[in-house]
Amino acid sequence: MPWKTRTSASNAGATRFAMAAALAIPLTGCAATMGAGDAGCASYAEARLARPAAETVAEVPPDWADWIADLDDRMTGTCR
Repeated sequence: MPWKTRTSASNAGATRFAMAAALAIPLTGCAATMGAGDAGCASYAEARLARPAAETVAEVPPDWADWIADLDDRMTGTCR
């Protein structure tokens, strides 16, 4: 009957750790964002292309126009 030695037990632990690390790294949010692009930024870019003409901004209440401009600045800065 084979006995587990301290060395084989620690090797098994190290192997499990290495496998978990190898799986965790590509699954992190940062790796997914950097590897495939950010889905939120891609959606925002599409929405920006479909926005109404600038002339229609005069029809929007000033508080909403300010909020939209602020949101656009923040999203554009985040998604560069």
